[in-house]
Amino acid sequence: MNFELLKSICEAPGIPSREEVVRGVIQDAMAPLVDSIRVDTMGNVIGHKKGSGNGPKVLIAAHMDEIGFVVRHIDDKGFIRLQPLGGFDARVLVAQRVLVHGFAGETLRGVLQPSSRPAHLLSDADRGKPVSLDDLFIDLGMSADEVRSKVELGDPITMDRTCERIGKRVISKSLDDRLLVYVMLEALRHLGDHDCDIYAVATVQEEIGLRGATPAAYAINPDIAIALDITIAGDIPGGAADQQITQLGGGTAIKIMDSSLVCHPKLVRHFRDVAEQHNIKYQLEILGRGGTDAGGMQRVRGGVPAFTLSVPTRYVHTVNEMADVDDINASVELLARWLEVCHNRTYGYGDA
Repeated sequence: MNFELLKSICEAPGIPSREEVVRGVIQDAMAPLVDSIRVDTMGNVIGHKKGSGNGPKVLIAAHMDEIGFVVRHIDDKGFIRLQPLGGFDARVLVAQRVLVHGFAGETLRGVLQPSSRPAHLLSDADRGKPVSLDDLFIDLGMSADEVRSKVELGDPITMDRTCERIGKRVISKSLDDRLLVYVMLEALRHLGDHDCDIYAVATVQEEIGLRGATPAAYAINPDIAIALDITIAGDIPGGAADQQITQLGGGTAIKIMDSSLVCHPKLVRHFRDVAEQHNIKYQLEILGRGGTDAGGMQRVRGGVPAFTLSVPTRYVHTVNEMADVDDINASVELLARWLEVCHNRTYGYGDA
């Protein structure tokens, strides 16, 4: 795999509505792979790769925003309070390092701590009490005056973690959903002849309500909409077998449904057929909670046949999201092979 590309995308900061740095990385990577590229009003990166002119218009969406925070308050000692953008679990944040991207242009490293006494001073009654996001603050190691000269309300905050390879897996913050931006780019790179007109879109603000993909789909008016996203791999200690969703190493995940959409059954069937034809390892996914850009794209105008292709991921919405290299490569191959033949079928419910 092209690990350096994945690393550059994952490590770039970009919370919802502040995707400017990661957007630049993606634009540079996408430009050689498409016929034209632009950025729309919302900030979505839209690449157009022309087909033969005889195929459907296909929108592929993978979101570039990551969950994070903005500065909500700076107290008289210089400690920063947080406003979350996206769904972090406070239990995984204690004692993490963060990056505060200050308005003055400086990126400041800080530590994220709970508002409580040190562990060795806690009473037995206080030990084990749950931590909430409201308990957390950032210490930049500066006085209040120094902090306020560099940071103001609304400045973005991201987690301070790198993308690394461990064994046959990759770990990083923001695999959700930078990993699938990578899959989209690599599928374009490995794509053969195709009749379909492809719009590859790195979307914004997915983590706060699918806000980028929906207007992009309205403007493009596709015949088919494909979202690319991570999904839960619950193959870890403490997880019941019926709650596993997917597993690492089991192949790319062909989604049947999640809480944002029921994937079009003809698209599900076609992706399965293409995977079996090319001996691409896959697993079926039903996700009871959580959604993807497909849920927004499906509902524009008169409705769009929509589907999501997923990469199984452990430890979702933490700083150590983990995916399997073989599953990633299977996702790239399946997307590329499907794009080459998607013109061979129709996907309307009224079609034979």
